[in-house]
Amino acid sequence: MDRLILHSDLNNFYASVECALDPSLKDVPVAVAGNPEKRHGVVLAKNALAKKAGVKTGDVIFRAQQKCPGIRFVQPHFDLYMKYSKAVFGIYTRFTPLVEPFGPDECWLDLTGSTKLFGSGEEIARKIADEVKNNFALTVSVGISFTKPLAKLCSDLASPDGYFKADKNEFRKKLWPLDVDKLLMVGGKTKEKLNALGVFTVGDLALKDEAALECALGKMGVKLKSYALGTDDEQVRRYDVSRERESVGHGMTAIRDITDEHELYAVICYLCEKISARMIDYGFKGECVHVDLRSAALKSVSKQKKLSRPIFAATDIAQTAFELAKELTEQNRVPMRTVTVSVSALSDIKNGVQLSFFDAQDRKRENLELALDKIRRKYGKDTVKRASLIACDFIYDKDDNEDFLPFQR
Repeated sequence: MDRLILHSDLNNFYASVECALDPSLKDVPVAVAGNPEKRHGVVLAKNALAKKAGVKTGDVIFRAQQKCPGIRFVQPHFDLYMKYSKAVFGIYTRFTPLVEPFGPDECWLDLTGSTKLFGSGEEIARKIADEVKNNFALTVSVGISFTKPLAKLCSDLASPDGYFKADKNEFRKKLWPLDVDKLLMVGGKTKEKLNALGVFTVGDLALKDEAALECALGKMGVKLKSYALGTDDEQVRRYDVSRERESVGHGMTAIRDITDEHELYAVICYLCEKISARMIDYGFKGECVHVDLRSAALKSVSKQKKLSRPIFAATDIAQTAFELAKELTEQNRVPMRTVTVSVSALSDIKNGVQLSFFDAQDRKRENLELALDKIRRKYGKDTVKRASLIACDFIYDKDDNEDFLPFQR
């Protein structure tokens, strides 16, 4: 029996929630953006009218205003988006427990065992769309197919407010002529590599020699070929089973450009304290530190380092991150706008590590970090603070919810 996989995507989610809550926004172009005074002036979402005017997610505010002079900007309300997201996902779980989030606004549903109760894929798609619209004044686009990547591709074709189906008998005819970057996991750089191999459409990818793809893209090339062929058999996860965490990170856009090493170090220390607190909360330590810097011209550079032992203390993470950041700034001597640090190659914080005589100070720093974490949890996060972070006018001390990570729920 062929699988029946749906991919449901809430259209223009953030902007649609804002328009549903404020009737005055319904007939004007709207963009959800951060605070321009704090340099968080990037479009996070836009409604259909703003999209029609050419506004794109990621546009800075002045660019969106140039494209659409009458656009209205509203600041994000992430707590509301999470509330709406959970309520809509509650509708999905009435049809199947196999509901896997792919962000707060989209998910996969495995309905292979649900058709006798609820009807065909098209009938279920209409029921979902009707319930979401009637209950929350939001619309969804639903893709119907037999694998997760193809269902995702179908939902993109269904947008806005509709459904699109491509089963085993018709997916080649419907999907193979599409540009290869329409496929899940094919971004700009991957597209360039595929184009260099003569792969321009989904069908080209499906028929391309596997060895050539693996040589150019590694294991990902083989995986992408399986996506295009419709042979990917990855299962849809249950809604109550969390995705395995692969990294812990935090990023910040400074209120003003970061121009010297002292300011850069202060920002990194601030981020690493956040990361360390999360790692303790999650019960992780990690062996790889990654730094990403974005300039005022929105050009990004990044670097990572594999460590000799796993760490979780803020001081240890900051030391490695700052070394990486200095190497990057020496190569790119321009003011920096955004700094992001993350730790990966995670393991259980309780796992033992072989220490040498010279590692005693590392252990002391970790014990100090655990003690500081207990104090902050009991008396507040600002109870203990680094002297280097006092009176830093370029740090935007944002709430963690503002990150709204793709798989947070």
